[in-house]
Amino acid sequence: MVADKGKKLKIEKRDEEESIDEIDESIVLTIEKLQELQDELEKVNEEACEKILEVEQKYSEIRRPVYTKREEVIKAIPDFWSTAFLNHPSIDEFLRPEDQKVFEYLSSLEVEDFKDVKSGYSITFNFKPNPYFDDTKLLKTYFFPENEITKVTGTTIKWKEGMDISKSVNHEKKGRKRQYVDDRRSFFCWFSDTKPDDIVEESDFEGLVAPFLHVIILMCYVIQRFSL
Repeated sequence: MVADKGKKLKIEKRDEEESIDEIDESIVLTIEKLQELQDELEKVNEEACEKILEVEQKYSEIRRPVYTKREEVIKAIPDFWSTAFLNHPSIDEFLRPEDQKVFEYLSSLEVEDFKDVKSGYSITFNFKPNPYFDDTKLLKTYFFPENEITKVTGTTIKWKEGMDISKSVNHEKKGRKRQYVDDRRSFFCWFSDTKPDDIVEESDFEGLVAPFLHVIILMCYVIQRFSL
């Protein structure tokens, strides 16, 4: 009687193990099928990305002469770029008082994709002659090599003697005789942020400006000039 009971338990245990093995094998087969479908989907996504880039590249070239014509029209508007840039509600937080003084000399701002749009773009700040630096252009360029770390270059600003505002500056607030130090980094430090760590940690300025630059800037100019 006891022997029969033990034999029954062994049979039940063996049946249970076989059932688990069958379930495990079924799950493995299901996961493998899912992986096959995921691989197939990734191929479709890669193809879609290539097609999107082809279209973007085509229309980037079509837009280029239109941008040139628009720049010519903008030149007829006095202080368009400095007024619009300094009154952008999000850009303002990146600018210290000294930065704002420099941007009064901003004559134009350009964002240009490379001919192969997926390989990078550049942001160019054009300045009128000013008392701060000798440069007429300040350039920040982003390169996206395939399967490599993003590379960034920036203009090394040629500050005039005693006019380097990228360093900490002491201020005196109204009603206070004691000076304080503005510990925010100058916007112009952004041009020297070119190392990999800097790219990760730097402000979101380029992400903010590049995609919507002209529309946002135009709106800011109109609001500033014509608001009551």
